[in-house]
Order: sequence, then C-alpha cells, then structure tokens
Amino acid sequence: MLSFNVAGHQFDLRAAAIVLREKDVLLHRLAGDSYWSLPGGRVEPGEAAQEAVIRECAEELGESVSCGELVWVVENFFDGAGGKHHEIGLYFRASLPPSSRLLALNGTFFGIEGAKRLEFAWFDRGRLGDTDVRPSFLISALGEAELRFQHVVQR
Repeated sequence: MLSFNVAGHQFDLRAAAIVLREKDVLLHRLAGDSYWSLPGGRVEPGEAAQEAVIRECAEELGESVSCGELVWVVENFFDGAGGKHHEIGLYFRASLPPSSRLLALNGTFFGIEGAKRLEFAWFDRGRLGDTDVRPSFLISALGEAELRFQHVVQR
C-alpha cells in the first residue's frame, strides 16, 4: 500500500467510493469507532486508484462495483492514531449492480477489513449534519444536489 512515514507525518494515498441510492449515501466505519467515512482504502503500488476502489469494495462488501469519474481530490491533514497524518484522497462515483442485495438493505450491515469488522449503513445525504462523518467536508459536499469536481484542503 502507498503508506509511509516521513518528517513525523504518516502519508497515505486513499481511494474512496461515493455509492448513492436515491437520496442516500453508503458510509462505513470500523466497529466501535464513533465516526463514519466513505468506503475505500489505500492504493497499492502499481494500482490505479479506480482499481483500488473496485478491489476495496469487493474485499469489504463482497460486491462488485463499477467505478466512475473522479469527483473530489482531497488533501486531508489530521491528528489520530498517535500522530500526524497527511492523506491524499481520491473520491470516485461508484455504483452497485441493480441486482445487489445491498440496495435493499436498511439499518446497519457488516463487512470485513482483514481481521476487523466493518459496519455499513445508508445515510440520507441531506441529514448528515447529525452524523460524525470524516473528513468533515463530506457533510456539506454530499448534501449538494449535484456532486461536482472539487479540490479540497481539509485541516
């Protein structure tokens, strides 16, 4: 994975999926975490970011997704897990096949991240202000009627 420590910062290249269902967006979190984020993960060396989205969704959800256009490029700076982080996030539209079992689910459902359990849920895009979503720009960006390309610096 493209992840390393330099000058006291953990650097990661992350690719994420924006999966929509009518007015809802699919979010996930590690079981026990307080915050939610878009599904995805770190890009592997030699792997295109869109390929990482497809791989991560297959690993975590057991589902195939189609990965579409790039919507946001995010420079995300944050403190966590004992240190400073500098993450470059590439956020892509992604869609589940019409026959996906996930499109009919409500409430929380589960996936895996290695040995860790992941919680997934559909959230109303217009009501994310009541939810701890990270990076926090997603609360307003996902609430927009039309998702448009942006470069975001999140501190």
